[in-house]
Amino acid sequence: MTPFSPDPLKWKLVWSDEFERPGLPDPAKWGYETGLVRNNELQYYTASRPENARVEGGRLIIEARKEEWEGSHYTSASLHTLGKASWRYGRLEVRAKLPAARGTWPAFWTLGENYPEVNWPRCGEIDILEHVAHHPGVIFSNIHYGDPSHHNAKGFLVVPDVTCAFHVYAVEWHADHLDFMVDGRIYFTCRKEDSRDGTWPFDHPHYLILNLAVGGVWGGEMGIDADSYPQRYEVDYVRVYEPAR
Repeated sequence: MTPFSPDPLKWKLVWSDEFERPGLPDPAKWGYETGLVRNNELQYYTASRPENARVEGGRLIIEARKEEWEGSHYTSASLHTLGKASWRYGRLEVRAKLPAARGTWPAFWTLGENYPEVNWPRCGEIDILEHVAHHPGVIFSNIHYGDPSHHNAKGFLVVPDVTCAFHVYAVEWHADHLDFMVDGRIYFTCRKEDSRDGTWPFDHPHYLILNLAVGGVWGGEMGIDADSYPQRYEVDYVRVYEPAR
């Protein structure tokens, strides 16, 4: 399958990682979350550990492993660009193949770069790709925001071969709306005019996050197939575009 490419008359590439250099992810582009971070997930996120995050064969491999680590029974990795790169508006995309084992929860998403100061969900969250393996082949996108209440909007698309083929998952983020798509097909749109209580936070810079969770409040709803680990989230590239004019 030929990877989808955005219209060069509409979009200009301004940042990317093509994962061409073997070894650990490029430290100039990526940092790490560490520990037990959120959502009652079971994995311990490690930093600079090739068993959990490495570049090989021109791809980023995020690997969830069943092993004892710092009191947890699983390890994995969560990479982010906080403090290194952030964007307001544009096209954010990943080309990836997803793990299949029950309990896996891969994602490609953003948080407002003011997250350390204002916390979630006030900072805003854009979930470009989420897949929970107990809903095989269903791609979810979400936005989360609000202060003091939490609001969210969710879309989904059935893509049956997500665990055996690469697809391009993207959001085109504009001042007044966000279009979510797979391989260029828009399946969900969030509009600023539909936001509640005037707390729309998608007008300031956000940073990227790539992670593979195990279990948790959503990923673990139907249990975990522990005998199927390790599991790999394979990323061909991450690209960010700004409007060409």
